[in-house]
Amino acid sequence: MSDEPVKVYTTAKELPKRLQPREMFDRIGAEHVPDEVLLAILLRFGTEGFNVVDLARELLREFGSLTALVRAEPGQLRKLKGIGPTKARELKTALELARRLSQEQVEDKATVHSPEDVARLLREPARELDHERFWVVLLDTRNKMKASPLQVSQGVLNASLVHAREVFRPAIQHAAAAVVLAHNHPSGDPQPSPEDLKITRELIESGKVLGIKVLDHVIVGQSRPGSASYFHSLRESGLVNFQA
Repeated sequence: MSDEPVKVYTTAKELPKRLQPREMFDRIGAEHVPDEVLLAILLRFGTEGFNVVDLARELLREFGSLTALVRAEPGQLRKLKGIGPTKARELKTALELARRLSQEQVEDKATVHSPEDVARLLREPARELDHERFWVVLLDTRNKMKASPLQVSQGVLNASLVHAREVFRPAIQHAAAAVVLAHNHPSGDPQPSPEDLKITRELIESGKVLGIKVLDHVIVGQSRPGSASYFHSLRESGLVNFQA
């Protein structure tokens, strides 16, 4: 085994040319470079004794994932050595633009054909949340969305937080023919609770009175190794009767 010391590159310029972020970006393309290289290009400079790629790696190590970085506030980013107010602001701006673009691309598919369409629509905003949020998706007679999913409530999901009037008021305002209910489980497990089933049944009955169909209730979790799906459709599972 060699006793030669491990070479430490304190600046990006000291890195071998093929490993320098901008050179790698130009050589193999944005879609092929690792996350830390993209972050390094955004950060531009490292800090004392820490080149910019190492700083990007430390960011990912500290927060665990790009998803966690999106959730982080600028103040949390600034706690890391080498991330000042300007870098924190620029990094948060870039990540927020990426999040909005992802959501915009999903919303371009304005027709809801399946529960997966709803889950895909809400997957990105739900991924960032550490609390439950309830949405209503408004549809016309051809299942085209009348508007982006509307937030109805947030907090621990229960009957005191999710009122029929809050769910169906926007449906009436937008002249929706039907709605799909949706909420997230921050735990990542999309399996419904007894309260989820109870609320769904109550809202189906309220919809009947108003002449607005409740087509489904989709619970969005997160992908996990060995899990069948990151979402759960109460209609497809048969746990609630949407036809009665």
